[in-house]
Amino acid sequence: MTDQPTLTDGVVTLRPFARDDIDAHVAGEDDEARLWFGQPGPSTYAGMLEVVDRWQREREAGTRLTFAIQHDGITVGTAEARPDQDVAALSWMLYAGHRGHGYATRAIRLLIGYAFETLGVRRVEAEVDPRNLASQRVATRAGLRREGLRRVEPGMADRDDATGMAVYARLVSDPPITEPEGFRALLNSFLPRKRAISQLLVRDREGRVLICQLTYKQDWDLPGGVVEVGESPRLAAGREVHEELALDIEAGPLLLTDWLPPWSGWDDALCLVFDGGEHDADLARGIVMQAREIRSAEFATAAQVRERCADFSARRIESALANLAAGGGPAYVESGGSP
Repeated sequence: MTDQPTLTDGVVTLRPFARDDIDAHVAGEDDEARLWFGQPGPSTYAGMLEVVDRWQREREAGTRLTFAIQHDGITVGTAEARPDQDVAALSWMLYAGHRGHGYATRAIRLLIGYAFETLGVRRVEAEVDPRNLASQRVATRAGLRREGLRRVEPGMADRDDATGMAVYARLVSDPPITEPEGFRALLNSFLPRKRAISQLLVRDREGRVLICQLTYKQDWDLPGGVVEVGESPRLAAGREVHEELALDIEAGPLLLTDWLPPWSGWDDALCLVFDGGEHDADLARGIVMQAREIRSAEFATAAQVRERCADFSARRIESALANLAAGGGPAYVESGGSP
């Protein structure tokens, strides 16, 4: 049997959920609560009696600890921990009329401390529907780091239309979020991380542009590729050109930043085009293509660029050339053209 204490931070109190809390639960459970928990219909008092009895048996077995969240003596929601060896799964619900006051965040912080200090687990985690923005805010404000998306087939989660669950977790060894290192790590876990692509604009003496035909798509594009984690975008451009074409060309000044909106299964991204300089046309003779990624590479005229490249790629090349000709500093475009 696992003892279930009463916990408090002076604002909210967690105590074992009892039959006396059923009326508040039935009255406070609304469409939003049922939506995220995948309930087909409203709870009833009789039905909740069975649930509370089941929770009691699970508490005695040490597999589930369900708490009533109280504020000023009023039951405002529920929170629970489901320990399993070194891990405890957390979940929570606030009743209608009691959301937006920070009660859930306080409750989960209390529950995290209890799980580490008393239950002895080394990891706490919560799965949140990625469309449930309020619960995602609760998770992060309580100190849980976002680890990724656990994909599921429709019908595998509580909701039939769910296709994935965002996983938030905290380890007992994580620095407290009150310390700079812990706070930065928490922010870094959920702040946007845009994919970055670096390319080189390489020309010959006649003004033609070096473009490549890639193995994984029909369109041609500038040489370059995805910036690796922790890598300088400028250095990435030179690295990609060396790996894919066996050319050693140092990236010059940044010419263009092109924001690419979500497209064909890709998330949005930033494409950075650096000046690859002007070279003799026989530079192409030294190209050794990486067969896994490059079908062909050659210098192309403006007309050939427009014919071979996707519209947004052609616009990006044209914008980079125009900016280079104008002698201006780095320009910004979206999908190749003016935003």
